Amino acid sequence: MKEQIIELLKNIHEAKELIEINDLLGLHTAEELKELEESLEELVSEYIVFKTKKDKYILLKNCPGLKIGVFSANKKGFGFVVLEKEDDLYISLENVRDAIDGDVVLAEVLTKGFRSEGRIIRVLKRETSEFVGEIIETKKGLSVKFDDEKLNMDVKLDESSLTQCVPGHKVLIELGKQIAAKRYHGRVKKILGHKDDPGMDILSIAYKYQINPEFGSEVEKELENIPTEVTPKDLEGRVDLTNKMIFTIDGIHTKDIDDAISLERDNDNYILGVHIADVSNYVKENTALGDAAYERGTSNYLANTVIPMLPHQLSNGICSLNEGVIRLTMSCVMTINKKGKIINYDIFESYIKSAKKMNYDAVNDILMRNIVAEDYKPYENILREMNELAHILRKEKESRGYIDFNLDELEIIQDETGKAIDVVKVVREDGEKLIEDFMIAANETVANHIYNMDLPFIYRVHGTPNSDKIEDFANLLKVLGYQLKTRITELTPITMQNVLKELNGIPEFAVLSSMLLRSMRKASYSKENIGHFGLGSKAYTHFTSPIRRFPDLTVHRLLKKYLVEKDFSMQTISFLNSSLVQLAEHSSQREVAAQQAERDVDDMKSAEYMESHIGEIFEGVIDSVTNYGFYVELPNLIDGLVHVNTLKGDYYNYVPELLSLIGKTHKKTYRIGDKVVVRCIGANKNASTIDFEVVETGDKNGNQE
Repeated sequence: MKEQIIELLKNIHEAKELIEINDLLGLHTAEELKELEESLEELVSEYIVFKTKKDKYILLKNCPGLKIGVFSANKKGFGFVVLEKEDDLYISLENVRDAIDGDVVLAEVLTKGFRSEGRIIRVLKRETSEFVGEIIETKKGLSVKFDDEKLNMDVKLDESSLTQCVPGHKVLIELGKQIAAKRYHGRVKKILGHKDDPGMDILSIAYKYQINPEFGSEVEKELENIPTEVTPKDLEGRVDLTNKMIFTIDGIHTKDIDDAISLERDNDNYILGVHIADVSNYVKENTALGDAAYERGTSNYLANTVIPMLPHQLSNGICSLNEGVIRLTMSCVMTINKKGKIINYDIFESYIKSAKKMNYDAVNDILMRNIVAEDYKPYENILREMNELAHILRKEKESRGYIDFNLDELEIIQDETGKAIDVVKVVREDGEKLIEDFMIAANETVANHIYNMDLPFIYRVHGTPNSDKIEDFANLLKVLGYQLKTRITELTPITMQNVLKELNGIPEFAVLSSMLLRSMRKASYSKENIGHFGLGSKAYTHFTSPIRRFPDLTVHRLLKKYLVEKDFSMQTISFLNSSLVQLAEHSSQREVAAQQAERDVDDMKSAEYMESHIGEIFEGVIDSVTNYGFYVELPNLIDGLVHVNTLKGDYYNYVPELLSLIGKTHKKTYRIGDKVVVRCIGANKNASTIDFEVVETGDKNGNQE
């Protein structure tokens, strides 16, 4: 009956009552009416039909002003409704209502433009049932105070789950049935520890995003059978590369090393080897280890805390390409000409012995500053030759429209107790770029190989930007006084690259380029290959980090299935065509959760750091403007709010089309990209907030002139 209902409502643009739909379908019996009602409710739960407050029904796609999506909350109070196949809908603080992060919501579109804006009408489904909070003492006994201050609900806790709890415990609360509006039954599912325990602040955020540091007894049992050394039997059928000069380059504290590189010359050509840890040899499908890796989807790097996808016995042990020991690998060896074109390649099972665990600091000293440490001297020439190839590869990528998406990142420096003592901007130099360029080359080679075989695979995809968004961005530039020369009628990677080149050099470049890049569609995983717009790549995958990312582990499994086992059976193909869709979706979801957790930790630790710097003066740049103030980014990427109520001497109006606050009387304007001097007037680690006020015309000591 659902098909009949959809067909009927397709051309009806006014909501209809149940009995009206019954009559239009020509139904006559009570049984048919009941079936109709059940079918309509199913369509409502599937978000195909919308049910109004007056119990009327209308096809959702006949309501262009209504959208259903997942609400993504921001610590600044606002958020976005993430929509499938459409750009996200910005939700201001006053329009969030009672939605919380992860809710499936119905939203109304208020305005369209570079940043389409809407308001949440209704929470349709609360996807998350577990929340982190602190046990507190009240007059009525023990209760819970949620970490997320936006959780506007009261929970009646099961007394039996409180027996081991004391005030100050951080706990994981599982919601039960709803008692009344914003009131639920609930129970303490797990005691995480005391709020003052070192690392508990980060662990609390991890649990918020279902990132569990514990693997469980079944995984621990399987670990008993994981070897600590490669066995002779493991080497059978593999190519021996132990006589090659192969080494790794990573961060100085990295312990989970999953990629190694080598380089040789063949006349004018380069022979680049990218050798990746063969995790699939140890983490099998349909095992507790394999299931745990799938559920996690990715390793999580939260300040100096690592919650790995695989237990340390694997991630730091038998799978890690540690110096001086034999390790199993999957190798992608590419012959590359002087123009950066890959003219030949091979993908095969291998084993290596890394000659040296290099770090970016020492490599960058060689490549950027001509400083060579004694233990790096045997590798100096090969590193310089690798850098030469990396520059060739990057130039080739740029010629087809490659866009450098590596936006600035911050790093939290902590003391031995876990307290943030500094926040610095991460600097990427030639060493980091070299590894990035080599990994991209290998990822593209693997993706193109399987794509040309027309076999089921998992791709890393990045869609073409929404043309309306780019046009709105061009209009925003006009308002700010800039005219684009680049024609944006046809959106290609080269087009976007040229837009960024045009912006380079203007005072607002950093903010505007970030806005442009963030407005583009997000990269994700998919069984369908639509290419990677940002890389200018026709086919791309993730092959190079199987210790840290489940899609990479899946790619290794597929390479073995196709290239080693030669399994092209219809049964295998049919199974993969079905299973890879869910795998890609789940992996994308876990990636987003990891990114959100990382942002939350950075925000929380930044606020903790600024608690020790209240009263100090800083220079920064306005990076976003709202109706309640504007945010200022400091050189180390710390972001704080200048509330409109702190702006003195005038009443300020928010002008969204100019992304500005403008004084009503004196016309003083604050807009994105403006440099300002601010004083930190408040910081709250628990709320992850930082407050600034503008120092209007003072010197660096804040003295007024």
